Amino acid sequence: MAGKRRVYSGEFKAKVALAALRGDKTVNEVASQFEVHPVQVSQWKKQALELLPGAMDDRRGARAREEH
Repeated sequence: MAGKRRVYSGEFKAKVALAALRGDKTVNEVASQFEVHPVQVSQWKKQALELLPGAMDDRRGARAREEH
C-alpha cells in the first residue's frame, strides 16, 4: 500500500540543500538527519546549485549593461 507523498516547504528544501552543500557530511548523513531520501537531498542540492547564480545577479548591473 502506497503512502501519501510528503510536501516540503521551500525553506526546508533550502536548509537541506545548504547542509549538503557545506560538504562536512555525506548526502546519506544529511538525508538521515532531515529524514528524507538521499536521492531527494541530491536533487535539492543540484537545484540549489542551478538556481543560486541567478539569485545572486545584480539587477541594477544587468539593466545598466542592457542600456549600453
